[in-house]
Amino acid sequence: MKRPITKVALLLSLTLAHTLALAQTTTAKLTTAFQKFEADPQMQNGIASLYVIDAKTGQVVFDRNSRLGLAPASTMKIITSISAYELLGKDYRYETKFALRKTGDNASLLIQPSGDPTFGSWRWSLTKEGNVLKGITQALQRTGIKSVGEVVVSNEGWNEETVPDGWMWQDIANYYGAGPAKLNWRENQYDVILRSGKQIGDPVSIVKTVPNLNGYTLRSELTSAAAGTGDNAYIYFPVGTSAAAIRGTIPVNESSFKISGALPSGANQFVSMLADTLRTLGIGMPHQAVLQHNGSPQQGYTLFHTVTSPPMDSVVYWFNRKSVNLYGEALVKTIAYNSAGTSDTRKGLEQIRQHWKTQGIAESELAMVDGSGLSPLNRVTTHAQVRLLQHARQQNWYPGFYASLPQFNGMKMKSGTIRGAKGFTGYHKAKDGREYVFAFVVNNYNGSASALVKKMYHVLDELK
Repeated sequence: MKRPITKVALLLSLTLAHTLALAQTTTAKLTTAFQKFEADPQMQNGIASLYVIDAKTGQVVFDRNSRLGLAPASTMKIITSISAYELLGKDYRYETKFALRKTGDNASLLIQPSGDPTFGSWRWSLTKEGNVLKGITQALQRTGIKSVGEVVVSNEGWNEETVPDGWMWQDIANYYGAGPAKLNWRENQYDVILRSGKQIGDPVSIVKTVPNLNGYTLRSELTSAAAGTGDNAYIYFPVGTSAAAIRGTIPVNESSFKISGALPSGANQFVSMLADTLRTLGIGMPHQAVLQHNGSPQQGYTLFHTVTSPPMDSVVYWFNRKSVNLYGEALVKTIAYNSAGTSDTRKGLEQIRQHWKTQGIAESELAMVDGSGLSPLNRVTTHAQVRLLQHARQQNWYPGFYASLPQFNGMKMKSGTIRGAKGFTGYHKAKDGREYVFAFVVNNYNGSASALVKKMYHVLDELK
């Protein structure tokens, strides 16, 4: 005997049919839009990968080359962010400790950093350099010390290579190429103020640096270019020297044109600025620190001050919102250090791959050489990116991660740009209420990135 179809069953079947119809419509629209995109002259020698799933059901809405490893540029940052939440925790905080060993009126200062990339950053009130220096000097004054004869920075377990494999020479002396040490300062960044000439081809002079640099100098090889040409100045810091060259162009008739560079040593810059601050209070201290790599001395030292970083939510927020490469590299090194006692980037990336392997993501889909995506050697699949984004939606730290994603084209997504690579990956809720998780990466395109982005947006608009 046939059983009658209940109202509930009928409603469920109609709902499922409606959902499938919507999915088929979206799939068809994406297929048409993506075929047009692939046929565009900008993609004549390029390749693109797009993977879209229904956020609630996990159903695949569109898949083109999702298992193909491509250079993800800064969309790599979503992998590092999510992995940091998983392996370090949303409440993780860095600590930088200060201890003294007294000998009469003199003392030895021991700094015990932990790789904090926010130490001295201008992005939070508590981390701003003025507030950090004030807190340390006040704590030091309370000890009664009148002179510091030696400054030791504990660098144990942290290698000296701040730059990961695969970064380009043109990048590493500029602010976005600042790598993390165990002791970072002001995001290992400084500003250069430049003055150009009145005529095209005139030399450009260096007005000043902010802050004053400790231990190395700059020289300008820049020339003046046509008005409106923008910032085409790059800093080059040759290995084994203490002088960097600035090459390229800036526009004519600029009296205070600012570019930013990467500090070779955040530790030396910090110690120098702390010494200058203490001098105004009548406390002498060396401008250079001694890096102690093995067996940092602990005996006889007394802790007198600790600087604590903002929590992971805050670090990830600025990491993704402003695409701060330093933060990503610091997080990878921290993952390595906390698990293996070494800051080797390769160890941290291996920890990340092993973690996601337990979640069913093949190691070959996460062929990473850095944590920020600045290296063109990275190869990541859009399938892996979407799987991580979908995993994040189920976690208690998801609100913080979601808030960290910028908004482009009316969609919450992380963008990525390096030469020849462009990507967008994130979430979107359509007008009909459906929610999508997507990753869209393009490599080896022709022409301008801005023109390509408009065409990528046209494809993603089909999710709206």
